[in-house]
Amino acid sequence: MSEDTYDAGRLTRRRFALAGGAAAAGALATFSARTEASAAIEGGRFDLAVPSTQLLREKTPHNGTVLQSFAFDDTNKHLYVIQLMEGGIQLDGEPGPVSGADRAARGDMCVTKMSLAGAELGSMYVKGFGHGVAIGCEPVGGTAYLWTESDADPASGYGRAISRFRFAAGTVLASGSSSLVEHRPVPGSTGNQPAVDMLNKRLMLRYRLNGVPRYRLMRLADVTAGKYPAVYDIPQVGVAANETFQGFAVLGDYVYQLTGTAYTDEGGTNPPSGHGNTYVSCIDLRSGELVQRARTEAGYSLDYREPEGMAIQLTSPRRLCMGFASGASGDRKASVYYKSQ
Repeated sequence: MSEDTYDAGRLTRRRFALAGGAAAAGALATFSARTEASAAIEGGRFDLAVPSTQLLREKTPHNGTVLQSFAFDDTNKHLYVIQLMEGGIQLDGEPGPVSGADRAARGDMCVTKMSLAGAELGSMYVKGFGHGVAIGCEPVGGTAYLWTESDADPASGYGRAISRFRFAAGTVLASGSSSLVEHRPVPGSTGNQPAVDMLNKRLMLRYRLNGVPRYRLMRLADVTAGKYPAVYDIPQVGVAANETFQGFAVLGDYVYQLTGTAYTDEGGTNPPSGHGNTYVSCIDLRSGELVQRARTEAGYSLDYREPEGMAIQLTSPRRLCMGFASGASGDRKASVYYKSQ
């Protein structure tokens, strides 16, 4: 039985509003900065109506908190999962154990390296980085470099910059470390979150400027060198005001978005019997328009089932992957489902 359903039919009033209006989105897209011919870009588009397939179900990252996002090392065949640190841990140099609430406020996170079968292969902690809404993996030979938000805002716990660092099991890395470069592609922005398109060697930054979420696509080499010219810079569309944003991924000229919340009890607004309120959507970066939006029931039988994170896996065919948290509080599990291209 498929664990996926989708919207079909004409463009409704609500869909038009989510898209920002076709004309409005097109007008806003003219603000996009285009510095390369999109015809040369690889990737194509995922059809969100394709049924979802299970990749991993209820695997255990290093901490017992909800996974926030994940990324694949397609060269070395590994998966990296990021979570907010669980409460009760005392790291070297700390006067005592720290609560989970304080870890979240500070932007302290745990990164777990896993096999593609979901076995833990190592972990590290990053302190003062952010919330982990999205991460990217840039493999260089046998080494994995991770892109995450950094310089967590004390007022929100979300990053004001992005950084690249080498995964090193058993270590602790602090934001502001002399070994860490903090990139600020959009000065004054908040909620900085990176995703990487390794097929085209590009980095997508989701950020907020004056409270408004936007996407900025840049060449990976430029960002690494401290240069930030935009291939595209567009406003986010396709997410309703009452939806909870849970992650994004980028491939070629398309960005994919994930929204939804955890199950309530049967008497609540998101009961398990309804199979969830998770939606995936797709924006064409060239026009700034929402081109598809679909409800997914992937993993609907999971207990708790909260959508968390998206990633592209460069298999053949390519996969658009969605993460889900499940299980009891303090012992959350991670599951990944995908749509093939």
